[in-house]
Amino acid sequence: MNKVYEKLNDCYESIKDRIPFEPKVGLVLGSGLGNYADSMKVEAEIDYSDIKGFPVSTVPGHAGKFIFGYVGNVPVVCMKGRIHYYEGYDISDVVLPTRLMKMMGISILFLTNASGGANPGFKAGDFMLITDHISLFAPNPLIGPNIDELGTRFPDMSSVYDKELQDKIRTAAKENKIDLKEGIYVQLTGPSFESPAEIRMLQKLGADAVGMSTVVEAIAANHMGIKICGISCVCNLAAGISPTPLTHEEVQQAGRDAAPLFEKLVTESIIRF
Repeated sequence: MNKVYEKLNDCYESIKDRIPFEPKVGLVLGSGLGNYADSMKVEAEIDYSDIKGFPVSTVPGHAGKFIFGYVGNVPVVCMKGRIHYYEGYDISDVVLPTRLMKMMGISILFLTNASGGANPGFKAGDFMLITDHISLFAPNPLIGPNIDELGTRFPDMSSVYDKELQDKIRTAAKENKIDLKEGIYVQLTGPSFESPAEIRMLQKLGADAVGMSTVVEAIAANHMGIKICGISCVCNLAAGISPTPLTHEEVQQAGRDAAPLFEKLVTESIIRF
């Protein structure tokens, strides 16, 4: 058996008896946005440290647990804290949680993140519907022997972010009078923020927001046939646009400030799924 798939199976076997229901939606919460789970009707929690061989998040603001609950009547598994490539984990470990949620039963993956705004028209606190992505420098999580049990060797990437789910998020935003930008998200490796020259390069490539997560998770989910959608919370303006130095604390605080509207947008979107 493929070692990556064997590890995935071991993770699932170690917790399958603690999963209270089959979730429909997997929700990944970005930096500063982890308190969303407080608004759910929670049925169970599983700490990452309790899962055999599971990578544990080391980033401040990432609690490190799966939370099972309901958003309206929709069964959701919420990933409170994600794993990043810059923490030193192999890329297969970074996407292991995504693959594990598929084994739990999800058919929809809702990705969120905190990002830097590369689009000069964005401001801190904006929400951006992710319509497409660019991956730079982070390894593709499908490199290596294909795991046939998960998906095809050469998955199509024409429509990674599901058009129907995008429309439902747009509707939720419009009906709740929430300003929703749209654009292309770029993942770099981090952990350093981008230089002004790198931001100018990304702008020329068509980037609207930039961060250190999300794309590799979307690639792994797309490989498995999961429907994907995503919202990026623009927590700061990128280097060369922002007049001040960038800090992780700034990102967390902007996420907290945006949390009430974020929670409403996510909830109103999920109940339409």
